[in-house]
Amino acid sequence: MPIATPEVYAAMLDRAKAGSFAYPAINVSSSQTIIGAIRGFAEAESDGIIQFSWGGAEYASGSTVKHMVDGAVALAEFAHVVAKNYNVNIGIHTDHCPKEKLDGFMRPLLEIGAQRVKEGKQPLFSSHMWDGSAVDMPENMKVARELLDKSVAARTVLEIEIGVVGGEEDGIEAKHDAKLYSTPEDALLTIETLGHDANARYMVAATFGNVHGVYKPGNVVLQPKILATLQEAVAKKLGLPAGSKPMDLVFHGGSGSLLTEIRESLDYGVIKMNIDTDTQYAFTRPVVEHMFKNYDGVLKIDGEVGNKKAYDPRAWGKAAEAGIAARVGVACEDLRSTGTSLLK
Repeated sequence: MPIATPEVYAAMLDRAKAGSFAYPAINVSSSQTIIGAIRGFAEAESDGIIQFSWGGAEYASGSTVKHMVDGAVALAEFAHVVAKNYNVNIGIHTDHCPKEKLDGFMRPLLEIGAQRVKEGKQPLFSSHMWDGSAVDMPENMKVARELLDKSVAARTVLEIEIGVVGGEEDGIEAKHDAKLYSTPEDALLTIETLGHDANARYMVAATFGNVHGVYKPGNVVLQPKILATLQEAVAKKLGLPAGSKPMDLVFHGGSGSLLTEIRESLDYGVIKMNIDTDTQYAFTRPVVEHMFKNYDGVLKIDGEVGNKKAYDPRAWGKAAEAGIAARVGVACEDLRSTGTSLLK
């Protein structure tokens, strides 16, 4: 199927909320990782999300060019071409845009989206993330309000972050005293600023001890029940019944989380979980194995000529694709999205 239209993307998010599952959102930075991720979703019969960080987009434009917008557009265009060969819906998201990258990344992409809408075209992207975790909440909300209006014009969903995800991603590292736990006051200010209109939809990456990077299970102190307190505060504010989950929540920094913690977060309204570290490893590990097993084929040792079939990028590329696809399948199972595609 083609990349999800705005209507299909909204239906995907609604289906996840109603079914207490979440879509894995897989960070990709190349055509090969895009294909591997989509293949994984298709094999799991799960709709899903691929996403590009500004660093991944920079890389995709050419390591000596580093043009974030061109890289993101190129990756999105490629995804639109290849996704139609797989029987699942795929959303395209841009991840973690901090304040200093807005003018060079997210704002231009929203302008491109709005222009496409004016021309009667479908959006290239499904959603974009403004990462205001490094600024105070009033400034975070001021920028979010501006970007939500631009997102509506571009027919895309906005993602914001309230609180701070620990660790480091794309060279941006949280301070040691960062606010790792979102509060009901943060959630209420979000609702007061951005409203609760289905036509101006946004997702909220609330933090409950999340940490980016590489950690063994059990080494991250998560408190998923914080998400329940946020939902309760917002539901009360909006006059909704007890147990309602009015906010579309996103889980960042999932590496090292216990499956029980992940599943608990789903019950509190998490509909999207970012996965990067684990899929990076799953993509690279088969390449390492190939190189070790075919050492004398990939290298021209002692004057020999090597083995073209061993060093052909397609040889190890196929293994890498299969590796990331398999890990995406595990993510779908962990997040209960296996077999939930709208196309089933």
